[in-house]
Amino acid sequence: MCGIAGYVGPRNAVEVVLDQLKRLEYRGYDSAGVAYRNGSALKTVKRAGKLTELSGLLGSKLPVSHLAIAHSRWATHGAPTDLNAHPHSDQSGRIALIHNGIIENYLELKEELVREGHVFQSETDTEVAAHVIGREYDSGVELDEAVRRGVRRMRGAYAFVVASADEPEKIVAVRAASPLVIGLGDGETFLASDIPALLPYTRRVIVLEGGQVAVLTPAGVVVTDVNGASVAVHPFEADWDIESAEKGGYEHFMLKEIHEQPDVVHQCLLGRLTPDNRVVLDQVFSNHVLQDIDRVNIIACGTAYHAGLMAKFIFERMLRLPTDVFYSSEFRYGDPVLSPRSLAIFVSQSGETADSLAALRLCKARRIRTLGIVNVVGSSIARECDRVLFTQAGPEISVASTKAYTAQVLTLFLFSLHMAQVREMPGVRIKETVAALRKFGDYVQDAMAGEDQIKGVAAKFKDARLVFFLGRGADASLSLEGALKLKEIAYIPTQECPAGEMKHGPLALIEPGIPIVFGATDPDVREKLASNIKEVQARGGHAIVITTSDDVTLGAITDTLIKVPQTGNTYLNALLTIVPMQLFAYYTAKALGCEIDQPRNLAKSVTVE
Repeated sequence: MCGIAGYVGPRNAVEVVLDQLKRLEYRGYDSAGVAYRNGSALKTVKRAGKLTELSGLLGSKLPVSHLAIAHSRWATHGAPTDLNAHPHSDQSGRIALIHNGIIENYLELKEELVREGHVFQSETDTEVAAHVIGREYDSGVELDEAVRRGVRRMRGAYAFVVASADEPEKIVAVRAASPLVIGLGDGETFLASDIPALLPYTRRVIVLEGGQVAVLTPAGVVVTDVNGASVAVHPFEADWDIESAEKGGYEHFMLKEIHEQPDVVHQCLLGRLTPDNRVVLDQVFSNHVLQDIDRVNIIACGTAYHAGLMAKFIFERMLRLPTDVFYSSEFRYGDPVLSPRSLAIFVSQSGETADSLAALRLCKARRIRTLGIVNVVGSSIARECDRVLFTQAGPEISVASTKAYTAQVLTLFLFSLHMAQVREMPGVRIKETVAALRKFGDYVQDAMAGEDQIKGVAAKFKDARLVFFLGRGADASLSLEGALKLKEIAYIPTQECPAGEMKHGPLALIEPGIPIVFGATDPDVREKLASNIKEVQARGGHAIVITTSDDVTLGAITDTLIKVPQTGNTYLNALLTIVPMQLFAYYTAKALGCEIDQPRNLAKSVTVE
């Protein structure tokens, strides 16, 4: 999710890569750096903060060079500091490396290198990659071969870009998962993590695929696989304008971020699942502490609160652990009863939510254990909690949260599985659940297949005065989040509650033609839900039912049926329903002509109480 830039050619490379990073600022970052050819050496300049901080270090008269790589970092390993900023060097200082993504086995590689006498300056997995590749380079091979050998030692989802002091007209890039694009010019070659950074210079673009290594020189690019076999490439002409390119060709950031969720799932799980299908969370409390916890309090706002409701369902069913979910804004004013053996979990995309911070400080004052589930490394909640798990969702631009919600639920789910292992919970099938998690990104991608159907449903009900969102069990918590999305961006009032509560009041609001969205993924309560569907239909309501692909019971009584894949896991089945609900909100708002990415009256990070 970070910004990558590279250039080799006759222009001033430092000026070019800084301009490229500027065009990638929309992605979000917390530090930046550049490495450039300086005589016979590589010089690296980097600084925490915005690009203006880096520019200040470089001075008003930029150094002249004809090869440079640059990076804007969204922190994952290590706080956003000068030392942790990219580029990083190897042990000898001959190469500079920038990196997007995560190296899963960096700790074992680092231990191996330390035994050999390597000294590290930062907390990052990126510096480990630089040392691994540098060690291969010191054996006498060329830079591209050193990169190929190095990446064969690494596991994870990443993109690397490497330059050497000894090869003045060569940049080597490799992609395992994180995006890399190459721009072809006349006697010059460009590199970036996203197309907007290339458009001012060239529209002739190559998208590097996973498992490919590219060698960039002023004359062009040569691509191989990681074993050195030649790979044919197919440049295309990018006809986007810059604004469209920032959005990846999507009309809005929200739609782009909905479609990024399969990749976000993979990012969230990276480094946390073992080959034998267990969960590893080294960052959390000791086993003794996890066994001692007698209650969980989840404290959050908005979308994060809904993620907490899903976690309550999981913790109580899987761990038999009493769990309460509080709105942050209400928590400290309610004089909460806090057990000294309890755990307080704070969920926040930004890590700067003012109400959550106030609640966190109350828990700290009462000596309650605290765990942060946040997206932003270095944020206030991440710094102040006793322990933190990062959702690894990357920057989210749209005010209405989509991919962050999915990552929050998955991170909480991983934590619950980790606790189940530690507490040896009977009946919890860890290996089967982890196997389903491994496939979940693909299931999310499959759920996108219903997009055209949902677009039609949105067009049909865009003028609804009220929309219901109903479900039972885990589906009930997902219904709340689906309703919030529609309110946020389409400005349509919603009524959301457990389906069984309809007859206790909300049923009075049903009128002919009103759409009712049902989450119906749990077969254990499907018969009861069928009765609720009949209740609303008897009063003229239109039942839109989201169920799993194997359900053969609800189609006969449903007005509109939307199916998602059967994952084999109750919690993951429910989570999949968020995809059609997010798309329903998006296409309804679009049909109404609403401002989608920046809805009225709302802000991305709420830093006031």
